[in-house]
Amino acid sequence: MKTVFITGASGNLGKAAVEKFLAEGYKVLAIVSPGKSLGFDITGVETFEADLTNETSIENVVTTIASNYKIDAALLLVGGFAMGTIQDTNGAGLQKMFSLNFDTAYFAARPIFLQMMKQSGGRIVFVGARPALNPADGKSTLAYALSKSLVFKLAELLNAEGASNNVVSHVIVPSIIDTQVNRAAMPTANFSDWVKAGDIADTIFYLCSDQGSAFRDTVVKLYGRS
Repeated sequence: MKTVFITGASGNLGKAAVEKFLAEGYKVLAIVSPGKSLGFDITGVETFEADLTNETSIENVVTTIASNYKIDAALLLVGGFAMGTIQDTNGAGLQKMFSLNFDTAYFAARPIFLQMMKQSGGRIVFVGARPALNPADGKSTLAYALSKSLVFKLAELLNAEGASNNVVSHVIVPSIIDTQVNRAAMPTANFSDWVKAGDIADTIFYLCSDQGSAFRDTVVKLYGRS
């Protein structure tokens, strides 16, 4: 049985990923915040508590998991969003977005990547953002775009080092994900243009599967029609 490590498993995309990988026969290891739960009942998921903004906390959890499982895939789905132009964005706003989007990705990716290098194989999937690729979108979400831009660079650097040991990192880039929160925030939008969490989860599974082993592109855009 293959094993997948998932942060952000309690979110909309996280839940879809949990369900997809369980359906495909994976052992799912879900990381939750201290004192929290997944928020939904599902059989076959083992949960571990970690503060993803604390490097030691998540490193200890990865060490514990690695002593019991081979980590075949890691989905690092935690993140946060904030609006704000350069006029609105001060140092505190930058640090908040860097902590939520880059620190949480790096602190988990580092020990997982090192473990996968020892295993000689593995897939890491990050979540990017279109504003980090398109300056016209990023100018109104400055701190968010800057923090996500580092995730792209991290994946590129990991791929440069991981190539010799078959450790591959991908960054999926959704447009607007069709969730109840987004529908409530944009009630006049055409929801059919948005990408579904289940479709994103299907793509992530493909990237981590034997069928997707030949796919090496770092950036995978999932924009739907929006």
